[in-house]
Amino acid sequence: MSGAEPAEDGDLRCPWGLSTEDYLVYHDTEWGKPVHGDDALFERLCLEAFQSGLSWLTILRRREGFRRAFAGFSISAVAEFTDADKERLLADAGIIRNRAKIDATLANAEVLAGWAPGELDALVWSYAPDPAARPAPRTTADVPAVTPESTALAKDLKKRSIRFVGPTTAYALMQACGLVDDHLADCVARGR
Repeated sequence: MSGAEPAEDGDLRCPWGLSTEDYLVYHDTEWGKPVHGDDALFERLCLEAFQSGLSWLTILRRREGFRRAFAGFSISAVAEFTDADKERLLADAGIIRNRAKIDATLANAEVLAGWAPGELDALVWSYAPDPAARPAPRTTADVPAVTPESTALAKDLKKRSIRFVGPTTAYALMQACGLVDDHLADCVARGR
């Protein structure tokens, strides 16, 4: 059970954010900050799916490659990808070349392209728990991997034909996009 730890600047941070400079920047500037917009949430949903079974650091370090490969995660653009685009993606060393994850990304874009503007944003954020009902985690052991809200979000997305999203992936999305603040209680980034 690890609590917040001091970084080189002396400020306390979540321990995972101290392992590499990439993590430190991500921890301090992105993780847990509210993300809105269908394309922005589509990107995070895709990246969390690609991360499944891998280190987040692997995805973080390839994020720009993913953005180039997937047209900046524009839902409308990715929905128009062809079989030739799929073959291009499978050959792109700048991303994770997992056929099932690529297929899911393309299929999800096709589904989401049929949704009304703002519908993905509204759906995802409808599962944000009341922050007053969640005490700040004191240690990493207090941070769950799955919650009732993430389980419900995953079920709702699956019901709407969104692929490659389970309760753990949904919770990682909720953490990354600020639906929950899982920075440890003593972390300098908590509540920013």
